Amino acid sequence: MIQTKGNENTQQVQIKFFCFATISLLFIISFILATPLELFYGMKVIILSRDALITDYFALAGYGVAFFNCGIILSIVLILIIKLRASFTGLTLAAIFINAGFALFGKNPINILPILLGTYIYARVHDAKMNRYIYTALFGTCLSPLVTEVVYLLPFQQPINLILALLIGILIGFTLPTLAMHTASMHMGYNLFNVGFAAGILGFGIVSILEATGLESTPVLIWQEGRPIWLVLGLYGYFIATFLYGLWVNQGQLKPLFKILRHPGRAVADFILMDGLGATLMNMSVVGSVSLTYILLVKGDLSGPVIGGILTVFGFGAFGVHVKNFIPCMLGVYLSTYLKIFTPTMPSIQLAALFSAGIAPIAGQFGPIAGILAGMLHTSIVMCTSDMYSGLNLYNNGFSAGFVAIIMVPLLESFKNHSRKGNLRR
Repeated sequence: MIQTKGNENTQQVQIKFFCFATISLLFIISFILATPLELFYGMKVIILSRDALITDYFALAGYGVAFFNCGIILSIVLILIIKLRASFTGLTLAAIFINAGFALFGKNPINILPILLGTYIYARVHDAKMNRYIYTALFGTCLSPLVTEVVYLLPFQQPINLILALLIGILIGFTLPTLAMHTASMHMGYNLFNVGFAAGILGFGIVSILEATGLESTPVLIWQEGRPIWLVLGLYGYFIATFLYGLWVNQGQLKPLFKILRHPGRAVADFILMDGLGATLMNMSVVGSVSLTYILLVKGDLSGPVIGGILTVFGFGAFGVHVKNFIPCMLGVYLSTYLKIFTPTMPSIQLAALFSAGIAPIAGQFGPIAGILAGMLHTSIVMCTSDMYSGLNLYNNGFSAGFVAIIMVPLLESFKNHSRKGNLRR
């Protein structure tokens, strides 16, 4: 899609408006659901709590506080992107909404800062601008629970623990840019959650060192059950509003939306750069609605982590995910529950279905059957990987998706090449 300079500037303004409107909505909802005093004490609870998987802020501090935390995290992310003068693209929306989602379980304004600082130091050491690494830094905050956990794990006095937690967070932020570049080549762009894969490897290394010294984290499961009707209607309303805004940006044209379905989704698949903002917003709306509908159909829970998963898929609707490549993977997760000991309503399986969006490029490149098989494999792997780093990598599904891609893509490529050679012989 060729754009003039004027159109690009207009598009940047339209994306910013959408983001600021979302932040405003989150703060409005939070003040409707909780008083200022409840928000203050609730944020204190969130900041001081352990954040390992799965710590649902809905159950921990209440809906209003969780959405308030989400608004704060979203504001920090948006301010950083604007301050660094980074262009607003599909990757930007993916980074914004994955952070919004995980602000409902695991991220808070305090535990993300050391990691962001570590990446800033990395940029300065390498004499580079921070906007080159800003997205790695934002995705890299998936290890923020590790920062919090160190405060409680270490046997020293609290001030010393805080300093060491800060240093570990900085180390994480400093290490991830290089590590993420290497892991991207391992799965060849077929895992959209690449930093989650890199963070899983790094987290495993750090947790192994901690456990070798006798410092072992205990599992966490705080989970809000139920499907409040106001939350269902609110999410559908937000997705409809997003679709209508995208339609308005597109001057009433629906055709560009269907063009997105041509793309396999393999990274880098930035739908805003390829097909424009209007089509991208409509696609985000569709994949967000499909995600929510799936949870309702399987009678899952609209917990903080599930809403976080839905918002993540919604964001990656701007960067690689559409219904054609996502639904087969999600279906694979669901079908696997008939063959295994899992059920669709288990918290981890609900999340696996949503975050199977990370391996959507496999279905996009090799077809729906490959996508279903990838989803089934993803279910098995994701149920084992969290223990490797004691639930301290929030993007556990991204870590698992990396293994799915590494295992499946070479096999699928070999069959594809064999089939192509057979056709040539004929």
